[in-house]
Amino acid sequence: MSKILRLDGAKSASGLSRSTIYNMMATGDFPQSILLGARAIGWLESDVQLWIHSRINGRKWQQELRELNK
Repeated sequence: MSKILRLDGAKSASGLSRSTIYNMMATGDFPQSILLGARAIGWLESDVQLWIHSRINGRKWQQELRELNK
């Protein structure tokens, strides 16, 4: 079961700033957030970890995520 990371957790895990996370989400280069409530969002830890590993391995995380979800 995957944990949900709030913004501080996503920033800490990725090493990115708030604005960079949102800019990268807008271009599809960072996992999309999920709505937790009326004024709360988070990221699945598994999505963020997959993104990190894909950056390390030089692969596109979207392709790996699609493969896992088949």
